[in-house]
Amino acid sequence: MLLLRAPAVYPAQGDTWLLTDVLAGETVAPGARVLDVCTGSGALAVAAARMGATDVTAIDISRRAVLSCWLNTRCRTLPVRVLRGDLLGPVAGEHFDLVLANPPYVPAAGDELPTRGAARCWDAGTDGRAVLDRLCVELPPALAPGGVLLMVFSALCGVERTVRRLEEAGLEASVVARRVEPFGPVMSARAGMLEARGLLAPGQRYEELVVVRGRAPAPA
Repeated sequence: MLLLRAPAVYPAQGDTWLLTDVLAGETVAPGARVLDVCTGSGALAVAAARMGATDVTAIDISRRAVLSCWLNTRCRTLPVRVLRGDLLGPVAGEHFDLVLANPPYVPAAGDELPTRGAARCWDAGTDGRAVLDRLCVELPPALAPGGVLLMVFSALCGVERTVRRLEEAGLEASVVARRVEPFGPVMSARAGMLEARGLLAPGQRYEELVVVRGRAPAPA
């Protein structure tokens, strides 16, 4: 998929395509409400709309990402609402049948999150969970009865912790896909730091990406 992307916008790559593959296995009804959080260039929103979803919303905090997503959906004449804001802030009180999330999850040197530049696409605090933990709290209430959440992240951030938090929020949660990816430039530059923290074995230069699926209770 060829996507337009402004500078400092997250490029669609291994985690994007893993989540896209899982999305392809979901049933998306034409009237389903779909939300793509941390949309970046809009790859997942485009994929959902191409599957037939006619009510798709994409959100990102980056103005450049919002512009990129808007351009990529409009040039394909896809019915996607593109909003700028912090996670679910722009759609507070709304409910969705399917939520897609590819948030920042790379462990960083400190806990202060960047507010500009490319690092905002991936930096997620010292444990990589600054955004993941917020999503585990904010996303379950946004699911309609029987709604589904699909979220991709690195196993370095703690898979069981994510599953447990989603279950505590009332979802049925499990890992539905795994894929080993070689390090790109960002992870390669941080390999020494991650080894020192015990997150990587000595010399390890790959990570396992996972997709967790959460499902809200179906209507009674």
